Amino acid sequence: MQVRKGVLEFCILSILQGGDAYASEILVQLKNANLLVVEGTIYRLLKRLKDLGLLSYFWEESTSGPPRKYYKLTEAGELFLEELNTNWINFVQSVNTITNNNN
Repeated sequence: MQVRKGVLEFCILSILQGGDAYASEILVQLKNANLLVVEGTIYRLLKRLKDLGLLSYFWEESTSGPPRKYYKLTEAGELFLEELNTNWINFVQSVNTITNNNN
């Protein structure tokens, strides 16, 4: 479903607005918010967002295993997230207007 994919991308960008994170950390935050996502989906979305220039990544050594790939918002990603936030607020208001008027 396209809406879900778009919302997941919005959530990933929002998580990264709070700081750099690796895929497993992002997945935990999504699960903690009751957004059940398959691990493979996260990696595909992270790659897509990177290919669009909204994310970059860097490798960092881990004290508990192999190096981790940390993702971070690019400047373009920050601007896009601001736009998504505005669009989301408008969308929610529109849906609430319709659903509240029809109940």
